[in-house]
Amino acid sequence: MNFLKDFLSENEFQDFINDVKLIQNKKPLIHSITNFVAMNFSANALLSIGASPVMSRAPEEVAQIASYADALVLNLGTPEEQSLKAMLIAGKTANKKGIPIVYDPVAVGATTFRREFNCKLLNDVRVSIIRGNASEILALCDEHKINTGVDSHDQGQAAVEGAKTLALRLETIIIISGKTDYITNGKEVRCLSLGDDMMSKVTAMGCATGGIVAAFAAVNQNMFHAACNAMVLCGYAGQMAAAKSQGNGSMMINFLDELYNTTVSIKI
Repeated sequence: MNFLKDFLSENEFQDFINDVKLIQNKKPLIHSITNFVAMNFSANALLSIGASPVMSRAPEEVAQIASYADALVLNLGTPEEQSLKAMLIAGKTANKKGIPIVYDPVAVGATTFRREFNCKLLNDVRVSIIRGNASEILALCDEHKINTGVDSHDQGQAAVEGAKTLALRLETIIIISGKTDYITNGKEVRCLSLGDDMMSKVTAMGCATGGIVAAFAAVNQNMFHAACNAMVLCGYAGQMAAAKSQGNGSMMINFLDELYNTTVSIKI
């Protein structure tokens, strides 16, 4: 934790600590409609930080579950008719209740099927935070006809410029995950150089991060601060885990351990 004290300003560090304490105290229920590859890892990541996961994707029950959840995660990773229908139902219910929604547009630019559903979702449901990698955010910008400076040799830089415009247009927070994480509300951009390259070798790492972002959003009404604090935790845990891992297998386990050890070290 001493590293984070040096990395963050005093106010940023205190805001981070407060959010972690609130998650441990309130144990927010995070309803995740995520992909099959990510379910187990995402649920364990949420348990590691003190949140409570529920992974239901049945259209027949998601409205009821979303109605008593504290935040909702919508993930496009393995799209099929049932899960997409469930996303729309749960998303509209979450909007009515006023709980935050974190959207992960996995591989949104890969197929027409994904792009068409993405457009419908963002048209019918107001999302609080969008988390994706640079290519996914660029694909979203392309769908919204946003000029991102595609002639740039730096994909991350182009994605940041597009994300700022997209964040203002959708009235949302956008997280661009990568070697450096960028978080923007359209007006300001926070850059976080934490984490480790080994994180990209663990499948569902980004999806699990989306769940953690939702847990922070469930306890902090400032979505920009919530997103930043969640990415600080994920980056720090990833960096600490990589330092003691021999490969991506042990990295997965060590990441969960670091999430747990970091958060339980902060007294409620």
